[in-house]
Amino acid sequence: MQLKQSNILVAGATGTIGKSIAKQLIASGAQVFITGRNQEKLAQIATELGLPAGQFFAADLTQAQEVEALRASFFARFSQIDVLVNASGIGIIKSMETLTEEEFLQTIHANLLAPFLMVKAFLPAMKEVKKGLFIHIPGVLGKVPMAGAAAYSASKYGLTGMLQSIREEVKRTEIRFTNLYLGGVDSAFWDTIDLRVQRDKMIVAEEAARAVWFLCQQPTSGVVSEMVLQPFNHQAI
Repeated sequence: MQLKQSNILVAGATGTIGKSIAKQLIASGAQVFITGRNQEKLAQIATELGLPAGQFFAADLTQAQEVEALRASFFARFSQIDVLVNASGIGIIKSMETLTEEEFLQTIHANLLAPFLMVKAFLPAMKEVKKGLFIHIPGVLGKVPMAGAAAYSASKYGLTGMLQSIREEVKRTEIRFTNLYLGGVDSAFWDTIDLRVQRDKMIVAEEAARAVWFLCQQPTSGVVSEMVLQPFNHQAI
């Protein structure tokens, strides 16, 4: 796939990784549309990236009506979607003793229900032309769990299973699904998590963005079903 003039939706663009992905894709000539929860922050990022008013839309992706409004806004700007990159989500890392039911459900809604609603909204347009690419970022905790990540891993394992199942439904088309399993990335994800981590040894957001850039350019003759990218000192998978 040639990125130049490709229509790409980046969800979670108000996050560290999502913003870097959007910036990288724009620099490669793609037509990028961004979304995120925070309207003010999203508008600021759109200005930084040089995007016009019609190429960003704030939405809570856990709400079906807002996802539908996002879909309508996207197709008001572009006639088709070539790539959907979902970098949205939340991280709550707590022990079972401190993890609440509300936090568990919040994690499931943000990391599993939201991707479900996004695929449901944008898959029909790809089915019409029998091609397209979905890139999701389950993270390595969608492969290998760790203590304190019961809610997070549950949501990411669920995401992996859901996408693998949907992939089977469209295997006679050129619609592709790729999961990017990122290890520790130095991002705002860690700002509210009470763990001792070495952020200076983590992947930087620009490296994660380059991985997505690479995945967006794979030929339709094949598919990268998954990619694992983690810090050098975390080689566990």
